[in-house]
Parts: sequence; C-alpha cells; structure tokens
Amino acid sequence: MIKRIINRIRFISFTKNEPYFVLRNLLGFSPKENSYYQLALLHRSTGKRNINGVIIDNERLEFLGDAILSAIISDYLYQKFPLKKEGFLTNLRSKIVQREYLDYLAVQMGLDKLMFSQNKHIVSKNAVHVYGNALEALIGAIYLDQGYKKCQQFLEKQVIEKHMNVNEIVKKEYNFKSKLIEWAQKRKYSIIFVVTNSEVNKEQNITTFYTSVLIENIEVGTGCGLNKKESQQKAARDALHKIKKKETGILINTKYKERIELENHSESKKL
Repeated sequence: MIKRIINRIRFISFTKNEPYFVLRNLLGFSPKENSYYQLALLHRSTGKRNINGVIIDNERLEFLGDAILSAIISDYLYQKFPLKKEGFLTNLRSKIVQREYLDYLAVQMGLDKLMFSQNKHIVSKNAVHVYGNALEALIGAIYLDQGYKKCQQFLEKQVIEKHMNVNEIVKKEYNFKSKLIEWAQKRKYSIIFVVTNSEVNKEQNITTFYTSVLIENIEVGTGCGLNKKESQQKAARDALHKIKKKETGILINTKYKERIELENHSESKKL
C-alpha cells in the first residue's frame, strides 16, 4: 500500500531535464526501484499520509543511511590513513558525518533541487539539516535498492571524489567549543554555556535549542541547533568570531581584572 502511494508522487521539475535522469546522473547508476528514491527525497512538510493516516517521509531511510554512511566512511578512512591512530580517525569521521558538512555536500550535489516539500523554501530555523538528512536517506535508499557495495561505490565515486577534499577536512577545526574553552582557560577567564530556550515544532517533530556562551559573565556568542551539543558548538563559533574584534577582547579582559580585584579584596578582608 505504501509503495502504491509513493509511486503516485511525481518528481518535481528540474530545469529542462526529467528529474529521473538528473537523479541517475547524481547516483552514477540507474535505479531499479524508483519508489525508494522518491521516499528519500520526501520531506515531512509535504504532509503525505498512508491509508492509516501515518505521515510518509524520509526519516526511516535517514536512520538507515546514517548507520551505513558511518560504516563506509570508517572503512574509507581506515584504508586511506593506515598509519593514523584511532583518535585521529574518529575525529576525522565526526567532521565528515556532522550535519552541517552533510548539508554542504547535499547542496553541492544538487539534492536541494530534487527535494519534495510543502514549498521550495524548506530550510528555516525550525527545519535545519533537511538536505543533509536527505543525503543520508538517499544512502538508505541505495542500500535497499542496490546493496551495500553500491552504497560504497556511490560514496567514493560520486561524493568523495567529486565533492570532498579529505586532506582539507583534516586541517579544518570543527570543535569550536573545545577551542573556545582552551582559549579562555589559557587566559584564566571564566566561561559557561547556558541553554537559554528551547522550541518544539510538533508538526515537524523537532526541538530547537538556544545557547549563550558567557565569558567573564559577558554574552559573547549565541547559537541554536537540534540538540544542546550543536547549539553550544554554534554559540562557541559565534564567540570565536567576535573575540577576534579588539573591543570584545578589551571588554572581557576588563571584566576579568575587576573580578580578580574583587576576589583579592574579599580574601584580604578574611585575613
């Protein structure tokens, strides 16, 4: 029944070409069962439902694709860096499979132009990572349609070789929170991350968290994400950008000196 419903969903237009051929070029092979791929590109906002009233979307395929992506990337990095230790490989894999980078890859590949959604502007503050999630769902679709080996070929030939510079990713810093904490501790500044708010979107079944980072009790960065960790990373990135400005650095240092003077004064009173 689900397959029949999915098969009724037509591909959206994509310039002057038939979307099937666009998808085939993106995949590097011809699909056997189109319905898997149609489902992979079906965003929850379409509101499509089966006969039982259950929303049909790509989230189950995303779950499957996430596991397969992690396994294939692990294998690829293990083969590419035979002398590197587990810590290096784990860190590099996390950089590749993180949501923001998957969003970037999906857009580079053109998945954003093939998505089914309520409208073409599906990315908002309450609908982040739609394209990265669709890429994972697409990997899940390939697995069901063609098997693990074809997933591996797709990722290596169509994604890594065409859109990914692994050596550049090695150099890039993605753990902004650790970098910011290290910066603050080196200068003996106080630093805390505070979740200031959370919003639940019942229609899309997601929660968005908002975080502020305070250095010497000054808010220097804010960020939001689908979990606390992501919102903290974005707040830290925002803070790192702002502390490059001379005025921010002076303000933080001034507050730090005031705190130290107050602490010293309190200690002298005790004596």
